[in-house]
Amino acid sequence: MGIIKTIPAGRIVSLCCAAALTFSLDSVAQVAEAGGTIFNTVKQKLARGEQVVGGTVSTSDVEIYCAMANAGFDFLWIEMQHSPLTYSQVATMIRACPGPALPFIRVPDANEGDIQKAVDIGALGVIVPMVDTMEKIEDAITFAKYPPLGKRSQGGGQYGALWGRDYRQTANDNIMIIAMIENPLGVEIVDQIAALDEVDVVFVASSDLGSFTGLRQGDPQYEALVTKIKDATLKAGKYVAGPSAWKGTREGYTFFQGPPDTALIRSGARLELEGSAEEGQSRGVAPIEGTEGQ
Repeated sequence: MGIIKTIPAGRIVSLCCAAALTFSLDSVAQVAEAGGTIFNTVKQKLARGEQVVGGTVSTSDVEIYCAMANAGFDFLWIEMQHSPLTYSQVATMIRACPGPALPFIRVPDANEGDIQKAVDIGALGVIVPMVDTMEKIEDAITFAKYPPLGKRSQGGGQYGALWGRDYRQTANDNIMIIAMIENPLGVEIVDQIAALDEVDVVFVASSDLGSFTGLRQGDPQYEALVTKIKDATLKAGKYVAGPSAWKGTREGYTFFQGPPDTALIRSGARLELEGSAEEGQSRGVAPIEGTEGQ
């Protein structure tokens, strides 16, 4: 999976969505340039054998995006397959808070327009849905990577302001490709998918596997499909991904999709209504107004 350079502490500066935010895009570019060849912190953590979790974002609200970017997630799973989000909206969100949780986009499809827009606005991970043919994942690689690995054209975008003036030389090493296996056809060819050099992660789409097969988690036939995906991925030396509910309950998984923004708001509201204390606060001590988002 290549040599990973160590990034100095503070390579991605924690950003806040408050009005007083003064951290500029030029500063982000400068720390990216200082970071060396590999500045994708998700890729770094995986290479060290650590687990990563991404929160799912499907709203265009910049303040919600920035709150999630600073909540402790390793990356944000920006949902563009099953949401009305536009690339213009997502570009604004990423520009407002490019870290510490890095932007990963689940594109609607593996076509040139969607993938090139995703990486041009700064995505460091391309999540490819419904991979059930080799052509689909090969197309994703082709359009996400610059020559000689792919055929990504060098157009405009905010990637340089976000990740440094040497982005063209470092992009291929930092943009990750995540292949989602959602149906039995994808399971049949998962060994070929995982064997592709530019595929970094293979994602076990738990809900869709159940939807396409009519099987539920725990059913021996369902579990056989999941095991085949996991074994083929690990054999190829790649990372296995799944829902965050599988974190700590299934061995071999290191990449997880966390809950969506709406679920986090619901769970946070329940905790608040139950009278749970904020982290670092004693029960019965009210937070200072204006500091809630810090």
